[in-house]
Amino acid sequence: MAKAVRYHKQGGPEVMQYEDVQVGDPGPGQVRIRHTAIGVNFVDTYQRSGLYPMQLPQVAGNEGAGVVEAVGQGVTELKSGDRVAYTGLPGSYCDVRLVPADRMVKLPQGISEEQAASMMLKGLTVHYLIHTTYPVKKGETVLWHAAAGGVGLIACQWLKHLGVTVIGTAGSDEKCALAKAHGAEHVINYSRENFVERVQAITGGKKVPVVYDSVGKSTWEGSLECLRPRGLIVSFGNASGPVAPVNLGILSAKGSLYVTRPTLATHIASRADLVERSSGLFEVVNGGKVKIETTKRYKLADAQQAHRDLEGRKTTGSIVLQP
Repeated sequence: MAKAVRYHKQGGPEVMQYEDVQVGDPGPGQVRIRHTAIGVNFVDTYQRSGLYPMQLPQVAGNEGAGVVEAVGQGVTELKSGDRVAYTGLPGSYCDVRLVPADRMVKLPQGISEEQAASMMLKGLTVHYLIHTTYPVKKGETVLWHAAAGGVGLIACQWLKHLGVTVIGTAGSDEKCALAKAHGAEHVINYSRENFVERVQAITGGKKVPVVYDSVGKSTWEGSLECLRPRGLIVSFGNASGPVAPVNLGILSAKGSLYVTRPTLATHIASRADLVERSSGLFEVVNGGKVKIETTKRYKLADAQQAHRDLEGRKTTGSIVLQP
């Protein structure tokens, strides 16, 4: 029997149970993989809590990396022994599972499985945010909330590589120092500083063309204040809770602002998009432009504690579960 972390009702970390599960042979178009590392992300907590309702019972998690054990009929691009990674497939908190072959990405030399599990969701998120949602230009200044988180640390490095100045926010001096060490030019501790006033000062009153905000409820109004006319707020997470209903008139009042709420799923929906974005991520990591650091590791059986630490803002960077 395989092991999995599954919840039969939605709620706090305590609803996740370490259980035996049956995993069969791969069907047509599927492969069976054995995980060596499993990524932990905020979206996992949204699904478990019920913020994003899930069909129950549900194995937690959305990304992982490992080795192909067996391939099903019609699978030609993968074979037993290949190292692969994926994201966006609910059910990753397990040691063995069946997955669609066309959602797997082969790992190139130089990329470890732990790195892949630490970066697929986060790194591909950064890719679409800075290349598609708002294609950044060299010389621009952007505001990035939660700059010491897993997505934020990748973004700070990647944006610096592209010649973009990052103003990063975080909730402690230690996290601010971490964001600065990873490429943020300016850092703001929003637990004791007014980030709107600091952004005004840093930009000489010009403000920024784009705010990348995964914090949500607590930063929404301030983020709007940091935008120059016709600026864009990219709301891509809810770490402090979902943004309340918005009167769209505020966007015109503050200078014909734009707002978008994108998701990774629509940006890697096609096989071509998945491969292209993954290749771009692997290139900057293998080239040393973006360093992926797994900052904390938990046993698969300790997934409850991993969620408690993540939701309690006790983690930075990328954390993984080890089967």
